[in-house]
Amino acid sequence: MPGMEHLYFLLQLLFSMALNLLYSTTAAGEDQFIQYGSILNLDGAATVTADGVLELTNHTVHIKGHAFYPTPWQFRKSPGEMVQSFSVTFVFGIVPISSDECTDGMSFLVSPIEDFSGAQTSQYLGLLNKTSDGKQSNHLFAVELDSSQNDEFKDIDDNHIGININSLTSLQSKSAAFYDEKNGMFKNLSLVSRKEMQVWVDYDCETTHINVTLAPLSLAKPSKPLLSATYNLSTLLEDPSYIGFSASTGPINCLYCVLGWSMGIDHPAPLIDITKLPKLPHVGKKHHSKVLEIILPIATAMFILLVGTIIILLVWWRMRYAEIHEDWEAEFGPHRFSYKDLFHATDGFKNKNLLGQGGFGKVYKAVLPVSKLEVAVKRVSHESKQGMKEFIAEVVSIGRLRHRNLVQLLGYCRRKGELLLVYEYMSNGSLDKYLHCDDNKPTLDWDQRFQIIKGVASGLLYLHDRWEKVVIHRDIKASNVLLDSEINGRLGDFGLAKLYDHGTDPQATHVVGTIGYLAPELARTGKATTQTDVYAFGIFILEVTCGRRPINSHDDSSQILIDWVVENWHKGSLTHTLDRRLQNNYNADEVGLVLNLGLLCAHPFSNARPSMRQVIQYLNSEMPLPELMPTMPTNIRYSLLGLMQNEGFDQYASLPSSTAGTNNGLTTSLSSGR
Repeated sequence: MPGMEHLYFLLQLLFSMALNLLYSTTAAGEDQFIQYGSILNLDGAATVTADGVLELTNHTVHIKGHAFYPTPWQFRKSPGEMVQSFSVTFVFGIVPISSDECTDGMSFLVSPIEDFSGAQTSQYLGLLNKTSDGKQSNHLFAVELDSSQNDEFKDIDDNHIGININSLTSLQSKSAAFYDEKNGMFKNLSLVSRKEMQVWVDYDCETTHINVTLAPLSLAKPSKPLLSATYNLSTLLEDPSYIGFSASTGPINCLYCVLGWSMGIDHPAPLIDITKLPKLPHVGKKHHSKVLEIILPIATAMFILLVGTIIILLVWWRMRYAEIHEDWEAEFGPHRFSYKDLFHATDGFKNKNLLGQGGFGKVYKAVLPVSKLEVAVKRVSHESKQGMKEFIAEVVSIGRLRHRNLVQLLGYCRRKGELLLVYEYMSNGSLDKYLHCDDNKPTLDWDQRFQIIKGVASGLLYLHDRWEKVVIHRDIKASNVLLDSEINGRLGDFGLAKLYDHGTDPQATHVVGTIGYLAPELARTGKATTQTDVYAFGIFILEVTCGRRPINSHDDSSQILIDWVVENWHKGSLTHTLDRRLQNNYNADEVGLVLNLGLLCAHPFSNARPSMRQVIQYLNSEMPLPELMPTMPTNIRYSLLGLMQNEGFDQYASLPSSTAGTNNGLTTSLSSGR
């Protein structure tokens, strides 16, 4: 039956061709492949769209996604031999959602496992976590495309490519750029550009050289790689291993996309036909055309002349969303939010979205209309234009802070008489509502309090010592420490913060902050320093440990927290100051350490206080805490009236309301200057 055999052969051939079309995969031999949007092993947020785009993340913050080639690969010809040379090329694109920025990034990886369920999202690119980072047992090789700068991983900037071995700390890294064959120089590229780019990863088993090359999609592979490193992958990779991609988002969401990729083992990676690639998705706000911007005012003017009643509605509509724009703000464009978006995000700043209020203003929960990102919006009143440019510049600079124990400042908005600051939203609210609550309401146990103290200390060390500038917070207190979903303490509210260069001396200014947390020397010198922050941190430690406010009002008298703690220290009953709600469920050694450290940090003489680096060492038991001197003053309070009358204290300071939920202490408004 030769005719039937021939028909059967044709059917098999057609079936094979149909499978190739379905999977969009071009096979090029046992050790080579090309893929244009294939069926992959996906997890987390990763999906393949109908157009064939591999989207590793979606429109959600703090999410991770992975995609792997369906079958593992053998990198050695036989067991015990060295890893063969291989090359990989892929086309990717990074598409920001709600602004021109992205947090975290994506990576190409080779791993013996596909299960990355234990990996963290923020900062770890969905690859590792705090515990597994750096372990040799990972057997992980990755090339990261990083859109965030994390000092803990020694990142060079927020736009770089790195070669990673078992860790998020890169073996080698370079700012994104490509070699321009025309002028023989490297030309910078922005990873977060909404444009397609191509990456080549080449490993030479003879020289153990790893080369990474980057270029826009329209260009051929440059003759010089961007990044080179020497590392023998035979000591790292296991057989078999999976190849694929990983990505994650932090507090700012972003789409990390792969449009096509190919690989060759002991062969060059097959060339990618860019005409077969799908298009990157387009998201975000649509920009009005210039023609519309010209026609709309004319049409509006004609409409106003014809319909008098519409004039009132249009004026009311414009005044409702009116903002203040000045020419110098153009450079801060990506960090500015529109008032209209914030108004709708908070449902018109209604009380049902109110998170808290105090001397600083009111804070509202908001959901941004396009990105659906949850944020906190703080409304601060101001009247003076003096120093506003410097203030906004510092707000934008502070927005670049990246630390797990700091609340990220995302941007701002200005209108007449008020300034709006947009922060990352913390689901568990401020720490003070857990410390100063009724006995029948839930509080925090000792382990949670101790971890919060250590977390805030770590954040302050980053502000004082580990960022590019020295940042003095100037308003450290329990109500400015927010708790994320895992009850980690994160220091927020940078509205009063001051910045200066390392090695320089801060200038004297108006005294701002909260009574009870202000260092004694502030009223005399008016100069905020890292040591005045340390003093406020000391009071904060005592507040968290004792569960009492720095100043407690009883009828016509006031009890000063630090006076009370010092008094018990002299009596030898220091642990009696511990919050009575903790009962016997605490670590006595830790409580004693924290209370003594709080007194040391709040020492009346600034030169006797430790630095935040020393504070971290004390908290981690890396060195013993010095004993407090018996001659330490038993009363270090300073008179509220005296401070108010002091010429250096801000004349706009005001006492807060005693209503529950308000900010307990003396605070200043923005109009008072910084």
